[in-house]
Amino acid sequence: MKAFQIGPQTGLDGLAAVTRPDPVPGFGEAVVKVNTICLNHRDIMVLEGRYGPRRPPERVPMSEGVGTVIAVGPGVSAVQPGDRVIAPHFVTWIDGAFSPAAFGHDVGITHDGWLAEQVCMPAAAMVKLPDTVTNLQAAPLASSALTAWHALVDAGGIRAGDLVLALGTGGVSIFALQIAKFCGARVAITSSSDEKLELARSLGADITVNYATTPDWAAAVLAANGGKGADIIVETGGQVTLSQSINAAAPNARLIIIGALGGAATSGLANFGTIIGKNLVLKGIAEGSRAMLARLVDAVAANGLQPVIDRRFAFDDAPAAYAYLKSGAHVGKVVIEVG
Repeated sequence: MKAFQIGPQTGLDGLAAVTRPDPVPGFGEAVVKVNTICLNHRDIMVLEGRYGPRRPPERVPMSEGVGTVIAVGPGVSAVQPGDRVIAPHFVTWIDGAFSPAAFGHDVGITHDGWLAEQVCMPAAAMVKLPDTVTNLQAAPLASSALTAWHALVDAGGIRAGDLVLALGTGGVSIFALQIAKFCGARVAITSSSDEKLELARSLGADITVNYATTPDWAAAVLAANGGKGADIIVETGGQVTLSQSINAAAPNARLIIIGALGGAATSGLANFGTIIGKNLVLKGIAEGSRAMLARLVDAVAANGLQPVIDRRFAFDDAPAAYAYLKSGAHVGKVVIEVG
C-alpha cells in the first residue's frame, strides 16, 4: 500500500511517500481501507518536531479519517467487513472519565495513523456510520469536532439560550459554532479576517469581532451582549488569550481550555481574582472518548450538520495539503481524499 511517513521531523519537507506491506489485523484489531483523511494543527507540529518527543521517522501521521473495514482479526465482533467507520485518536478511551493512560495509544503519534491507503487499529474504538452520514461529513468528526462536542456538551453542559464564545475560525471553533447552534445556543466568534467573520455569520454566528481591529475583543463581546458575558468559552488561544476570555466570561461561566494556538504567554494573569469573583470554572480537555464520538455521530445524523470543508487534496498531494494548512488561509477543515 501507499503511505507517507514523518521522516526526521525537521519541517514539512520531511514528509516522505513510501510503499509498505498491507497491514494484517491482530487480536481485537480491524483493518480499514481509507477513504478520506482530515488534517489538524498538531499534524504540522509533529512534522516540525514540536509535538512532544520526536517519533520514529517511519511513523505514519494523521489522527482522523474515515474508511471501510476490509478485514478483522480474532475476537472482533463489533465491526465487520463492509462497515464504514471512524475512531477517536485516543483509541483506548472508550467511555468514562479521562485517564492520562489514553496518551499511550494515540493514533498518528504513538502508533501509525491515517495517511495511508490502509490503517489498522483496535476495533473496539471504531464507531459505525449510518448511511445518512457521508464520508466527507464523517472525516472531520473524530478530532476537532469531537473536541468541540466535549467542550460544549460534556464539559460545558450547554443549554439553549447560552452564549458560546469561540476564539478564531479554526476547525474546533467552527465546529463549536455549528454544534452550539443546533443546541439552541447563541454564538460569538473572533477572527482577524472580516472575510472569515462573514462566513461565520453565514453559519449562524450572532456576534462577530475582528480582534485585529478591536484588540479589546472581550469588551466588544460584552457590549454586543448587553453587558453580559459568555456562558461557555472555547479557549483555543491559551495563556495569550486567557486573560481576555476571563474578562469576557459571564458569572458561573465555563472556560474550556483546549490549546495554545496564540503562542507563549508574556505575562501572568492580571485578572486572576476575577476567576473567584465570577465563580468561573476553568477546565482543560483532551479530545474525547469513543462514547462521546458515538453521540456526536448521532447528533450529526439527526441535525444534518455539514462540516465546513475549505479545500480537498488528492492523496499524492499530501505535502501541499500540509503547506496549505500551515499557511492559515483556511476556514474550517482541509481534507485528503484517497483514491
